Amino acid sequence: MTKAILTTLFTLTFVVSPAFTSFSGFEANQLPIPQVDPPIQPAGYAFSIWGLIYAWLVVSAAYGLWQRREDAAWDRARLSLIASLAIGTPWLYVATQSAILATIMIIAMAVTAIAAMIMAPQKDRWLFQAPVAIYAGWLTAASCVSIGSTMAGYGIAFESLGWAYAGISIALVVSLGVYAMRRSAPEYLLTVVWALVGIIVANGMVVWTVSALAAVGIVMLLAATILMGRAPKLAVS
Repeated sequence: MTKAILTTLFTLTFVVSPAFTSFSGFEANQLPIPQVDPPIQPAGYAFSIWGLIYAWLVVSAAYGLWQRREDAAWDRARLSLIASLAIGTPWLYVATQSAILATIMIIAMAVTAIAAMIMAPQKDRWLFQAPVAIYAGWLTAASCVSIGSTMAGYGIAFESLGWAYAGISIALVVSLGVYAMRRSAPEYLLTVVWALVGIIVANGMVVWTVSALAAVGIVMLLAATILMGRAPKLAVS
């Protein structure tokens, strides 16, 4: 029961945190090389997916507290989800203060969210696995955006264009690897597809090579959703 309560508590703190901090990308003065609309960043509309994520996580937490308070299968995944939400609660504030720390934190959020998705119970699919999968999918994409923006901002290895290629490639490798471990969660890959569409919209033909790579990534992820979903599953039960 304690994990159900903590899941509900941290879901609520995570969901209300945007009311106290506004963040729309790293400010120019946060990075030695200012990143203004870096090519790895999706168009603004793509971030509206947070509305769905917040709402569905609240529904999941409420149902879990009401009907699955002492469910061992739910509890197994709850600990990782609690960790992700606890890290995520102050993330917006941290992101306004330190790009490096924010990048480290969002990677930790993604890793723990992915762990929660992989351990999600097979029952109540739409009330636990699905919302967590969408949350984990967006964090996977957002982590790569944060890595690309921060590394380019410090002039490490590549400029912003190079980090756009690298970030998209990393997102594809990670998301395909994760999906191989939880093939019953196509929502995870479809959320990464949503982010890639946003990158195409943001870059258009102006930076067509980034758009092209994102389009190839979309085809790969959609193909994986169909082909891997039909193969024998390696999902943790």
